[in-house]
Amino acid sequence: MEIVPNVHAIPGTVVNVYLLVDADGLTLIDTGLAGNDKKVLKYIAGLGRRPQDLKRIILTHSDGDHVGALAALKAATGARTYANPIEAKAIQAGRPSRALKVRGILAMLFKVMFIFFKAKPATVDELLSDGQVLPVLGGLRVVETIGHTPGHISLFAPSAKILFTGDSMTASADGQLRTSRGRTTWDEVKAIEAVKIQAALGAQIVCVGHGPIVRDAANKFPQI
Repeated sequence: MEIVPNVHAIPGTVVNVYLLVDADGLTLIDTGLAGNDKKVLKYIAGLGRRPQDLKRIILTHSDGDHVGALAALKAATGARTYANPIEAKAIQAGRPSRALKVRGILAMLFKVMFIFFKAKPATVDELLSDGQVLPVLGGLRVVETIGHTPGHISLFAPSAKILFTGDSMTASADGQLRTSRGRTTWDEVKAIEAVKIQAALGAQIVCVGHGPIVRDAANKFPQI
């Protein structure tokens, strides 16, 4: 699905996976679960492009539903991968970057559930820092949005006024943005600060990790 020219959301994945098109190749933001590599490659082929046209894979954080297909996509495309240093260390170890806040029976249930979210270890080629600008969509800025995880990043393209938030925010069915919170959030105070940073960017379109695309986003950020 094309969101705006040169920005696509790949359908059929548990987490939202975004594909950006530039003259020099393609960039993927997050990969989805293990096995989603087939859906990504099929979508790329539908655009008339080859696997080798995927030049970059940017990871917002290390959770398995966001990096599960990374190892397979690297092998199929040769794309270089990018992540925050904390998240990169976790990705290369094949684990999340923080423990979940669960105990007892709930901890056992989460342990079973996360069998399906397991990601193979994968190499991260380049480490990202806050404010860094990548040569994508006329300049794709790395925005440090710590909270959901200790090294979470978002990505902002000023030319298109489009923000990719990973799991720093979610969107409800009616298009309202929500702050990361609960048992999967590493630090809720930092998560709130991250949303304040994002709200000040002036994004008109917000592409979250979970939930619908949010357009006319200026008044849809959490009031915190």
